[in-house]
Amino acid sequence: MRGQRVTPPPGSAGSALRRSITPLIVGCLAATWLIWGSTYLVIRFALVGFAPFFLMATRFVCAGTLLMTWQLARGARPPTPRQWLNAAIVGTLMIGGGMGCTAYSELTIASGLVVAFIAVIPLVLVVINAAFGVYPPRREFLAVCVGLAGVLMLTQGDGIRASPSGLAAIMLGCTGWSLGSVLSQRSLPLAPGATGFASEMLCGGAALFVISALRGESWHWPSAWGPLLSWFYLVSFGSLIAFSAYMLLLTRTTTSVAASYTLVNPVVALLLGVSLGGETVTPWEWVAVGVVLMGVVLLFASRRPAASPAA
Repeated sequence: MRGQRVTPPPGSAGSALRRSITPLIVGCLAATWLIWGSTYLVIRFALVGFAPFFLMATRFVCAGTLLMTWQLARGARPPTPRQWLNAAIVGTLMIGGGMGCTAYSELTIASGLVVAFIAVIPLVLVVINAAFGVYPPRREFLAVCVGLAGVLMLTQGDGIRASPSGLAAIMLGCTGWSLGSVLSQRSLPLAPGATGFASEMLCGGAALFVISALRGESWHWPSAWGPLLSWFYLVSFGSLIAFSAYMLLLTRTTTSVAASYTLVNPVVALLLGVSLGGETVTPWEWVAVGVVLMGVVLLFASRRPAASPAA
């Protein structure tokens, strides 16, 4: 069962949305921090044989189909028409816009720099939550601001400034992902548990197929093993494991904590990009990543022990 959704009154959101750190939460955080940190380089490897939006479309439709089939075989109820509609909206924003634009940006920007820029998401989440009357504690707000400062430093580096189209794609993707995250938690609930995650993947994948068709992308499967193995990793680890972990975090923690992966992934992605992908990172960009890391330290230092999680 997914945790109960709590909509606290203005001024009390920080304490009302907090949940205790359980082994499940720790495992979900590890999945989003480490696995997602590696998927950005894997996306770059897959793009050798796939068009960007077609890559993401096949990835999420396959993962969603597998997860939905598993849920229905276990006796789970299928989503209601209303839940399918919610999944279509959230999936189009988070997967169609967020993941599709991320893959597109990696055509011209190094994978490590793409994920480092995505650290802007916690601040975007705070702004969107404020529109719903949910305000974070001041120390938590300071933490995401520090992370944002590091991202702004990254935009001054050569790797991102050289590609205006890539930068625009990242910004659009961050906005779509953030808005979808908040809506899924506040006003557009999905079906319970993994069934909801699967419906979101299926709807987001369908939206990606539409975008791919409108862009005139080639729908063919590569013959080389490298892109195919990369696609398999994205489906199994990136989608089935890490994405489901993220959606569970949204139901059990604050949105800022759920999005903390955006402050850790840059280090993982940059290290992998430099060591395995042959990507170049300037000293200025490394300093910017250091500022981003300060943000994640402040984020968790600002948290106090919390009440028991919802059933």
